[in-house]
Amino acid sequence: MNFKKLGIIIQREYLNKVKKKSFLLITFLAPVLFAGIAILPSLIMLGAKEEAKQVGVIDRSGIVMPFLTDNEVTHFQDLGPDASPEAIKSDLSASGVDILLTISELDTEARTVSADCYSEKPLGMDTGEMIESRINDAVEAYRIDSYGIENLEEIMAGVKSNVKLRSYTIDESGKESISESGIYMALSMILGMALYMFIALFSGMVMSSVIEEKSSRVVEVLMSSVKATELMFGKIIGVALVALTQFLLWILLTLMLIGVAGGILGKDKLMGMLQDDPTTEMVSQMNDNVNLPDGMDVVMSTLGNINLGQILFAFLFFFIFGYLLYASLFAAIGSAVENEGDSSQLQIPVTIPLLLAFFIAIYAFKAPDSSLVFWGSIIPFTSPIVMLARIPFGVATWELVLSMVLLVVTFVVCAWASAKIYKVGILMYGKKSTFKDLWKWLKQK
Repeated sequence: MNFKKLGIIIQREYLNKVKKKSFLLITFLAPVLFAGIAILPSLIMLGAKEEAKQVGVIDRSGIVMPFLTDNEVTHFQDLGPDASPEAIKSDLSASGVDILLTISELDTEARTVSADCYSEKPLGMDTGEMIESRINDAVEAYRIDSYGIENLEEIMAGVKSNVKLRSYTIDESGKESISESGIYMALSMILGMALYMFIALFSGMVMSSVIEEKSSRVVEVLMSSVKATELMFGKIIGVALVALTQFLLWILLTLMLIGVAGGILGKDKLMGMLQDDPTTEMVSQMNDNVNLPDGMDVVMSTLGNINLGQILFAFLFFFIFGYLLYASLFAAIGSAVENEGDSSQLQIPVTIPLLLAFFIAIYAFKAPDSSLVFWGSIIPFTSPIVMLARIPFGVATWELVLSMVLLVVTFVVCAWASAKIYKVGILMYGKKSTFKDLWKWLKQK
């Protein structure tokens, strides 16, 4: 292989990509979109509030109506226990209500009630849950009173416990340090999903570039000056450098945007917006089950237990070799077809392991040492994503080394096979290639 020619091809591929308007657009707009995604749910929720509803209530139990207090979007109107539901249901608008809520008579044996709701349109989820919650509060209060025990409600409130489990890790020297699983979970998911996104995105970019040059016949001119393997690896490495450039720019631009937003809005207001974000609330509720701490001291202590140097090295290693592995396979696929529509069938065996790795990585935090996750982090076609998701929880050195060695060996074998397919396929026209054709090209000397 002529490394001087290889360098020229890498330079050409890199400059062609970074000079495109699409590259500049995605590079500079992506951080803005990331920031927008963080704030947009809050804005959507503000604009998606339900319109004010008038709720007519027929409470025959006598215990629910006191608990139905008005709020911003729901106003309750007591129609009395003797009102006729059938007459009101026949024409809700004429009765001056949007929703009719009927509460049955109290079942003294079961100490409960039944409730029915009628409206011309389906209830919004928030309204339905709020009404149901108020009715349950009323029934619970009635049951407490029925025991006749003084201050029973306060006693029950005092009985409830809210013990938080604090977990510690012990290092080889016997030193104890706080380690909260929620931090590991978040880091595991972020690393796994980020690596999947980069490998899938930029490997697909290699295939598109190969198809573009083949369909435009530019490759025929290039092949007169360089070898097929030099062209393939030059393209793969050039796109890899584009990926790293874009990734670094995203980090820098995102940090700049956060700094600017913090300067304009103020740190406290910015943090308040993020805390009020419904997405943040949802994640917080999910993390309640894994004891995600709120104190920054606990967060920093947990992060201090993680070998960040190892994670950074592993991220770069698995990104580079995971990308090289899949990029070589996608390059071979691109050389065998004349347009992206014909590539879908050939992509299936390559994309399935990538998707499988993504789904295993998402749930790796639940059982990082389970057999499925372990083998997913060892098998080369899934290991770049799954192993990175396991590392925050601690991985034995021999497992990490074995995973890396197998990945490198698999890349070398696949790159050799892809180069043989690429060498023949890149100049084949007028025929839709099949797996049988790829096997024939692979066996050619």
